[in-house]
Amino acid sequence: MNYDHTIDKRQMRKAFGRAAPHYDQAAVLQREICDRMLARLAYIKYKPDVILDAGSGTGYGTRELLMRYPAARQLAIDIASAMHFQARPAVPWWRQLLGAVGDKRGHQASYIVGDMEQIPLADSCAGLVWSNLALQWCNDLKQTFAEVRRVLQTGGLFMFSTFGPDTLKELRQAFRHIDDYSHVNRFTDMHDIGDMLVHNGFATPVMDMEYITLTYDDVVGVMRDLKAIGAHNVTQGRRRGLTGKDAWQKAISQYETLRKEGKLPATFEVIYGHAWKPQPRTTIVTPELRRQLGLA
Repeated sequence: MNYDHTIDKRQMRKAFGRAAPHYDQAAVLQREICDRMLARLAYIKYKPDVILDAGSGTGYGTRELLMRYPAARQLAIDIASAMHFQARPAVPWWRQLLGAVGDKRGHQASYIVGDMEQIPLADSCAGLVWSNLALQWCNDLKQTFAEVRRVLQTGGLFMFSTFGPDTLKELRQAFRHIDDYSHVNRFTDMHDIGDMLVHNGFATPVMDMEYITLTYDDVVGVMRDLKAIGAHNVTQGRRRGLTGKDAWQKAISQYETLRKEGKLPATFEVIYGHAWKPQPRTTIVTPELRRQLGLA
């Protein structure tokens, strides 16, 4: 493992906690990708009884899934408790103590603080595990996929989106020759994700990707948006202090060489995927096989 690119979970939790109160104002891309996932879900004829929104944030996806599946029980898990405070509807304190609260339409959701890499739920408890732009915050995707498979019911669906390696390539390029620190979180290739799904026992994985490019007036705008959604660099290899003025100016100058039609691009490689938890494999022991095994 490259520890320079290992996510510092403590810093990540703090970053999302600070971002929570104003997250929704800046999370335009996150909502757009969630909507595109929902559009894909419309083509899958499946009605889960329990839905786990893994990495639920301020609850946009949770609420959309509740409206789509009003009869399903909804579980929302996020590593930052402050995100849940934004997601939970205003209800009396005595109802919050019960752990499950409803929105104005009476839909029910349970909010749980936890990490996707160690999901604090029982085996086979969910029919659908939904995760919008959260997998990139996991250090061990194999462990994460094993946990998702564990909590899924047999025949259950895992549907997700995440960022690919070309995400923020402009920012990475701008800092490439400035210093040896990690300035951008690392992202996993789509094909590697598909391979890991298969190796973790998922069936018929479907993967695709697209590029979404946002444009900004200046580099400060890019960094401001990343910080506003808690998505700035929290890797172990990041610079612990402030980037020096000279280094920062060099990075801005490098980024400025990418300006087109008066705007600076910020590219996001968006990966979409879904896969199923299959029935366990069974072996039929025929009379001939029994004889071969010496069991006859």
